[in-house]
This record gives sequence, C-alpha cells and structure tokens, in this order.
Amino acid sequence: DKTLFDMVVVVGKVGNNTMMFNGDLNQVIFSPYWNVPASIIKSEILPAIARNPNYLDRKNMERNGSGIRQRPGPGNALGKVKFIFPNSFNMYFHDTPSKGLFNEDKRALSHGCIRLSQPQKMAEWLLRNDPAWNTEKIVAAMNRTSEHAVKLKNPVPVFIIYYTAWVDNEGRLNFRDDVYRHDAEIVKKMF
Repeated sequence: DKTLFDMVVVVGKVGNNTMMFNGDLNQVIFSPYWNVPASIIKSEILPAIARNPNYLDRKNMERNGSGIRQRPGPGNALGKVKFIFPNSFNMYFHDTPSKGLFNEDKRALSHGCIRLSQPQKMAEWLLRNDPAWNTEKIVAAMNRTSEHAVKLKNPVPVFIIYYTAWVDNEGRLNFRDDVYRHDAEIVKKMF
C-alpha cells in the first residue's frame, strides 16, 4: 500500500521495445559479463571490428565460442550489477556506465533491457534480509573483476507494465507519450 522507493530508468527504444510481462526476480549478478546479443554483434560489433581490428580489446571484449562477450570491469555495458528475472525476452534490470541518459526527458534509449539509475540501492534492498550482504560487501562485489552470482532466498515479483495515462497517489491525472504506439493500435481495433 505504499511506495518503498522509486528510481529513474531507461527502457527500450522504439524497435527494441521493453516488453510487458511479469515474473520473479531471483538472482543478482555482480560484476557481470555482457553476452552480446547476436543482433548487436551483427549490426554494431562486426562493423566496428571491420573499421578497427583492435575494437574487441579496446572495449574489453572477447570471443566466446561463436559469440562475443564483454568482460566485467569499467565500461561494461551492463555496469556493475544486473538483476535476473527469467523470461523469454532475455530482459533484465542492470546498471550502466551511461549515467547521463537518466537526465533525459525521454528515456526510451536501450536495446530493450531496463537500466537502473540506482542499482546499488536495488541490490541493497533485495539483499536487505541476508546477513551475508551488507553495503560494504555489495560495493566490493560490484567492483570485482570477476562475475559473482547471488541467488535470492525469496524471489521478488516483477511486473513490467506500460501506461500512458494513470491517476497518481495524490489523485492527479497523468499522461505520457505513447512511445511504442500501443494506444494507436488499440484505438484502431476498438474504433
């Protein structure tokens, strides 16, 4: 019945929409590898390698079987921590080194995952009842050079919703842009 905390996020850009669904957040991964999706390898990484053969080294990336992944550390596209809620869309919450995007008015700028402006706060909240994880240990884990996964004892429900109009806690009517054009599709079907 009350908001525990909120934070600014960045969601998927048009064409890489953040999908609506619900699931259970069950894992925190500190200092994550970023396994680059095949679509990004094809559209962004391979052209960059063609322009600069040292691109992978410069971006702290390595070939991993038939794929490419970015090692944990500064500059990692997922930042210092990611939060897993298994789903068929391969979506998750994560940190980002691109902090300036949180200052934008329109923040549909990612490849589909949800970037958190305060990922440490999220990690602390998720692990708040686990005596093995205080703030100091969380910060240390976020700054490792190797990946470390923590399974939550009690998974947390996640609901990804998309509203363009709603009434807030003060009773004010709010409207936002329909960036994914869902409202237009509904209007076409209804009228």
